[in-house]
Amino acid sequence: MLRTTAAFILLTSSLVMTRPLPVGADVKYSIKEMTPEVTAALENRRNRYEKLREIKSQGIIGENNRGYVELLVDDQAAKTLLEAENKDRKVIYQTIADQNGLTNALATIEKVFAQEQRERAQPGEKIQTEDGQWVVKAQ
Repeated sequence: MLRTTAAFILLTSSLVMTRPLPVGADVKYSIKEMTPEVTAALENRRNRYEKLREIKSQGIIGENNRGYVELLVDDQAAKTLLEAENKDRKVIYQTIADQNGLTNALATIEKVFAQEQRERAQPGEKIQTEDGQWVVKAQ
Protein backbone atom coordinates (compact mmCIF):
# COMPACT_ATOMS: atom_id res chain seq x y z
CA MET A 1 0.00 0.00 0.00
CA LEU A 2 2.85 2.37 0.77
CA ARG A 3 4.23 1.88 -2.74
CA THR A 4 0.91 2.72 -4.42
CA THR A 5 0.36 5.69 -2.11
CA ALA A 6 3.81 6.94 -3.06
CA ALA A 7 2.93 6.41 -6.72
CA PHE A 8 -0.22 8.48 -6.28
CA ILE A 9 1.70 11.29 -4.63
CA LEU A 10 4.22 11.23 -7.45
CA LEU A 11 1.44 11.23 -10.06
CA THR A 12 -0.45 14.05 -8.39
CA SER A 13 2.69 16.08 -7.90
CA SER A 14 3.72 15.72 -11.50
CA LEU A 15 0.27 16.59 -12.80
CA VAL A 16 -0.51 19.49 -10.50
CA MET A 17 2.54 21.15 -9.02
CA THR A 18 5.79 20.39 -10.77
CA ARG A 19 4.73 19.74 -14.32
CA PRO A 20 3.12 22.75 -15.93
CA LEU A 21 0.08 22.15 -18.04
CA PRO A 22 0.57 22.67 -21.78
CA VAL A 23 -2.50 24.58 -22.95
CA GLY A 24 -1.25 26.65 -25.87
CA ALA A 25 1.42 25.99 -28.44
CA ASP A 26 4.39 26.93 -26.27
CA VAL A 27 2.62 28.18 -23.15
CA LYS A 28 2.57 26.17 -19.91
CA TYR A 29 0.29 26.60 -16.91
CA SER A 30 0.17 25.16 -13.42
CA ILE A 31 -1.33 25.72 -9.99
CA LYS A 32 0.25 28.85 -8.59
CA GLU A 33 -1.24 28.69 -5.08
CA MET A 34 -2.28 25.63 -3.11
CA THR A 35 -5.66 26.85 -1.89
CA PRO A 36 -7.54 25.00 0.86
CA GLU A 37 -9.91 23.65 -1.81
CA VAL A 38 -7.06 22.24 -3.91
CA THR A 39 -5.33 20.84 -0.84
CA ALA A 40 -8.57 19.10 0.20
CA ALA A 41 -9.15 17.79 -3.34
CA LEU A 42 -5.64 16.32 -3.47
CA GLU A 43 -6.02 14.75 -0.03
CA ASN A 44 -9.39 13.27 -0.98
CA ARG A 45 -7.91 11.85 -4.16
CA ARG A 46 -5.01 10.34 -2.22
CA ASN A 47 -7.44 8.71 0.22
CA ARG A 48 -9.47 7.06 -2.53
CA TYR A 49 -6.57 6.14 -4.82
CA GLU A 50 -6.35 2.46 -3.79
CA LYS A 51 -10.06 1.86 -4.19
CA LEU A 52 -10.10 3.55 -7.59
CA ARG A 53 -7.21 1.40 -8.77
CA GLU A 54 -9.06 -1.68 -7.58
CA ILE A 55 -12.30 -0.91 -9.41
CA LYS A 56 -10.42 0.22 -12.51
CA SER A 57 -8.67 -3.15 -12.60
CA GLN A 58 -12.09 -4.84 -12.40
CA GLY A 59 -13.36 -2.85 -15.40
CA ILE A 60 -16.07 -1.14 -13.37
CA ILE A 61 -14.79 2.34 -14.21
CA GLY A 62 -12.44 3.75 -16.80
CA GLU A 63 -10.67 6.98 -17.68
CA ASN A 64 -12.73 8.90 -20.21
CA ASN A 65 -11.43 11.30 -22.85
CA ARG A 66 -12.51 14.36 -20.86
CA GLY A 67 -10.24 13.91 -17.84
CA TYR A 68 -12.71 12.15 -15.56
CA VAL A 69 -13.52 8.60 -14.49
CA GLU A 70 -16.64 7.06 -15.94
CA LEU A 71 -18.89 4.25 -14.76
CA LEU A 72 -18.87 1.34 -17.21
CA VAL A 73 -21.13 -1.10 -15.34
CA ASP A 74 -24.02 -0.56 -12.94
CA ASP A 75 -22.41 -0.32 -9.51
CA GLN A 76 -23.79 2.17 -6.98
CA ALA A 77 -20.74 2.12 -4.68
CA ALA A 78 -18.44 2.79 -7.62
CA LYS A 79 -20.75 5.56 -8.82
CA THR A 80 -20.53 7.32 -5.47
CA LEU A 81 -16.75 7.01 -5.49
CA LEU A 82 -16.35 8.31 -9.04
CA GLU A 83 -18.66 11.25 -8.40
CA ALA A 84 -16.41 12.32 -5.52
CA GLU A 85 -13.29 11.77 -7.63
CA ASN A 86 -14.66 13.77 -10.54
CA LYS A 87 -15.71 16.60 -8.25
CA ASP A 88 -12.14 16.84 -6.89
CA ARG A 89 -10.63 16.67 -10.37
CA LYS A 90 -12.89 19.52 -11.48
CA VAL A 91 -11.67 21.63 -8.53
CA ILE A 92 -8.09 21.09 -9.68
CA TYR A 93 -8.82 21.76 -13.35
CA GLN A 94 -10.85 24.87 -12.60
CA THR A 95 -8.14 26.19 -10.27
CA ILE A 96 -5.56 25.85 -13.04
CA ALA A 97 -7.83 27.83 -15.36
CA ASP A 98 -8.61 30.48 -12.77
CA GLN A 99 -5.08 30.99 -11.48
CA ASN A 100 -3.69 31.28 -14.99
CA GLY A 101 -6.38 33.58 -16.35
CA LEU A 102 -7.58 30.98 -18.84
CA THR A 103 -11.10 31.98 -19.78
CA ASN A 104 -13.08 29.22 -21.50
CA ALA A 105 -10.13 26.79 -21.29
CA LEU A 106 -11.63 24.15 -19.00
CA ALA A 107 -12.29 21.71 -21.86
CA THR A 108 -8.69 22.02 -23.03
CA ILE A 109 -7.36 21.46 -19.52
CA GLU A 110 -9.61 18.41 -19.12
CA LYS A 111 -8.33 16.93 -22.41
CA VAL A 112 -4.70 17.44 -21.41
CA PHE A 113 -5.31 15.64 -18.12
CA ALA A 114 -7.25 12.91 -19.95
CA GLN A 115 -4.18 12.26 -22.08
CA GLU A 116 -2.02 12.09 -18.95
CA GLN A 117 -4.43 9.62 -17.36
CA ARG A 118 -4.46 7.43 -20.49
CA GLU A 119 -0.67 7.35 -20.54
CA ARG A 120 -0.50 6.47 -16.84
CA ALA A 121 -3.25 3.84 -16.92
CA GLN A 122 -2.20 0.33 -15.98
CA PRO A 123 -2.34 -2.47 -18.56
CA GLY A 124 -5.80 -4.03 -18.52
CA GLU A 125 -7.59 -0.83 -17.46
CA LYS A 126 -10.25 0.67 -19.69
CA ILE A 127 -9.50 4.01 -21.27
CA GLN A 128 -11.41 6.11 -23.76
CA THR A 129 -9.45 7.24 -26.79
CA GLU A 130 -9.69 10.79 -28.11
CA ASP A 131 -12.23 9.65 -30.70
CA GLY A 132 -14.53 8.20 -28.03
CA GLN A 133 -13.74 4.49 -28.36
CA TRP A 134 -13.34 2.48 -25.16
CA VAL A 135 -10.32 0.17 -25.23
CA VAL A 136 -8.39 -1.93 -22.77
CA LYS A 137 -4.91 -0.56 -22.29
CA ALA A 138 -2.37 -2.98 -23.70
CA GLN A 139 0.72 -4.25 -21.95
